Amino acid sequence: MKYLKELGFRLLFSLIFILFYGFYYKILFPLTVYPAYFIINLFYSVSFVGNSFVISNSIVNFIPACIAVAAYALLFLLIIFTKGIGLKKSVKIFLIGSGLILVMNVLRIDLLLIILVELGNGYFDKVHLLFWHFVSGVYVAFVWIYLVKKFRVSGVPIVSDIKYLYKRINS
Repeated sequence: MKYLKELGFRLLFSLIFILFYGFYYKILFPLTVYPAYFIINLFYSVSFVGNSFVISNSIVNFIPACIAVAAYALLFLLIIFTKGIGLKKSVKIFLIGSGLILVMNVLRIDLLLIILVELGNGYFDKVHLLFWHFVSGVYVAFVWIYLVKKFRVSGVPIVSDIKYLYKRINS
């Protein structure tokens, strides 16, 4: 019965998380954009206007995808849907993983801005699409693998719960 309560809590918590998904952008936007602005401003003249940077006669608009809210959500869901991770360990994993995602995202934004200024829109678009379609997903996967090894997580998201429930039903 203890397991079912814990599973119910995890499912309820994931539903609450999903319901407030749009709210996380408001938290993550300043945590992402201000450090990126500070760093890039050390090398280039940049203006920060609304949700945009003006750099070298170009306007770079930040939308929710730029802030990588989905990466944080994926990390959260991987944690919440993995059987056997306690609350304290889950919080540690999420904070460390979020920190790794945040640092990489700030560096990604600054790298893209450097490419825009130094190489132009064509290269910016190509590298931006490469990051968006490939690198970001692979990076989150590597972060998850690193965290699983660091915190000795033995469960597999969703699979561990299904195996446990199947075993329990058939016994």
